[in-house]
Amino acid sequence: MFRRRKADAETAVEGAPDAVTGAEAEAGIEDESVADQSGADDSSADDKAGADRPVDRSSGPFDASEVGDDDGRLDLGSLRISGSTGMELRLEIDQEQQHVVAATAVLGESALQLQAFAAPRSGGLWAQIRSEIADAIASQGGTADTEEGELGIELRTRMPSAGPDGRTVFAPARFLGVDGPRWFLRGVISGRGAIDEEAAAPLLDIFRETVVVRGTDPMAPRELLPLRLPQEEATPMPPAPTGQQAQVSTDDLNPFERGPEITEVR
Repeated sequence: MFRRRKADAETAVEGAPDAVTGAEAEAGIEDESVADQSGADDSSADDKAGADRPVDRSSGPFDASEVGDDDGRLDLGSLRISGSTGMELRLEIDQEQQHVVAATAVLGESALQLQAFAAPRSGGLWAQIRSEIADAIASQGGTADTEEGELGIELRTRMPSAGPDGRTVFAPARFLGVDGPRWFLRGVISGRGAIDEEAAAPLLDIFRETVVVRGTDPMAPRELLPLRLPQEEATPMPPAPTGQQAQVSTDDLNPFERGPEITEVR
């Protein structure tokens, strides 16, 4: 199912990636328990020294030149996404520009946000962005740790937010990044998938199966590759259920400024 959702154009620094689902009670951590962990892990500082080793993309994510055009994936312009049983696809719309700025795959209590950006031919954009994200999280009292995952180095973060009883809890998120030929694909896993490997597995498959269509137009590094509504969608979907919000801005690649992240309040 596809859901077209308008989003606020205001910058959302405080709330992203503030992804809260039914797993919040398990994922949220009281302020006292992480008081000695605020700030980015020392390993994030190592990332600033240079680019990562190239990720083996033989199993994805793919460049458009590496797969056929008619492969059953949903065509969103710069991204072609494979479906998964029970998946809901939400397209985030910049209200002012009426442009699609992100695609979010939702499976149960987990979500994967996908965005693709132009990158220099030399690559290495993910190492730069990862350090910037870690610094931004640390400045807001959160934690950010690098970890070697199936798709190379990822960033596992926890952002502080107010819990229902007034105490501070830390909402988790996993930032994925892969450098391709003149493009960079970023994924953000939120909800249960940010802390549960089994819940994250199908979202990682979706990320790996994604095809990036860079195009031939000259673009500045970090510029968002254009997305569009799927051709088969004739009318907008109904609004999202009460309690679900999305916020969007289009300033730069910092996830706390460009969003969107999903917040589910239950």
